[in-house]
Amino acid sequence: MNSIRLRTLDLFCGGGGSSWGARDAGAEIVCGVDAWDLATETYRFNFPSALSINYTLDEDSGSGMLGELGGIDLLLASPECTNHTCAKGNRPRDENSKRTARYLLNFARELNPRWMVLENVTQMRNWHGYDPLIDEIKGLGYNVLPQVLDAVDFGVPQKRKRLFLLCDRKAVPLEIPVASIPPKPAYDILDKEGTWGCSPLENGRRARPTLERAKRAIASLGEGVPFLLVYYGSDGAGGWQKLDRPLRSLTTLDRFALVTWQGGTPMMRMLQPSELRRAMGLGGDYVMPFGVRRDKIKLLGNGVCPPVMKAIVQSLVQGGTNTQAVNPSNSTKVAKDTSRPIIVPIALSNVVHSKSMGSGSNQSEQRKLSPYLKERLEQVKQIARTKPLRTSELLSMVIL
Repeated sequence: MNSIRLRTLDLFCGGGGSSWGARDAGAEIVCGVDAWDLATETYRFNFPSALSINYTLDEDSGSGMLGELGGIDLLLASPECTNHTCAKGNRPRDENSKRTARYLLNFARELNPRWMVLENVTQMRNWHGYDPLIDEIKGLGYNVLPQVLDAVDFGVPQKRKRLFLLCDRKAVPLEIPVASIPPKPAYDILDKEGTWGCSPLENGRRARPTLERAKRAIASLGEGVPFLLVYYGSDGAGGWQKLDRPLRSLTTLDRFALVTWQGGTPMMRMLQPSELRRAMGLGGDYVMPFGVRRDKIKLLGNGVCPPVMKAIVQSLVQGGTNTQAVNPSNSTKVAKDTSRPIIVPIALSNVVHSKSMGSGSNQSEQRKLSPYLKERLEQVKQIARTKPLRTSELLSMVIL
């Protein structure tokens, strides 16, 4: 990473979660763009050396509205997601909102960044414009790898699955490895006891569904055990959760309450922005000095967990710096990446050691591969049909 200057533009930047993760990976944050003035104010405060632009993008928007930014190596985009999910309830979906994902195309054409990352909810895959969007990105010369990642697998104390389109003009993006680490519990995000005031759970003003959820939790855990309550919004898992598990996905609403005990009396308070900030994987050096509490919750709920973006940027750049391994002149020297293990699946290993590149003996194993590895296997086989390759050359291609 240190040898590459990764100048980064962040579209639909929000408060800067993606940029924060990219910067942690070594990127230079050049500019962030968002339609919400409070978001761009927060972005400017946390990235004082970057340009922060409050602007509503549309399909005609392009790099001209940014001024003279200079070269851009990495383009990040987190377009609107609400209309892809159930967050709107029974209200009609807005197709124009879904189409905001297409707004990065003009910037890609005009700025020609080496890498792009588009983030959205997993339900975006059900949108009729999803496959055409990927086709258009590929038409601009990018290799595209869609991958769903859960923030909890990257040390974030929250279950938060999101779709990422990893795009690279010069190499096939590597699948992001998922570490086998114990999930962090929701307990880790809580402020010190006594920091915030609380009130009795049964104070005569709570809604009946809220009290029913709490009763289910108490019946399951027993009295005296603290827990989290889904205070606002729908929930399909009983409406509560234990503190020894990662927090469920944050939304833009004030969703989670903490229930503790004073003697035999259950007490309740809502989780605070400082706690939700930790639940997003943001440290104490990230600040939100603008807006009221509701604004801060919305800002966090719309965000990207920085540890996930950090891993993505590191993977893209590390994969990109190994592109010389596919050059036949360097093929006898396989690039060694000591920052993480390289795993060659059994099916690909069989291809390397097989005299025939036919599909017969490997069909059952190919079916077990991810779409990315299947595509990579087919590429290697096509090359091997046109000219003889050494085992070292095949291994180099597999690693990429």
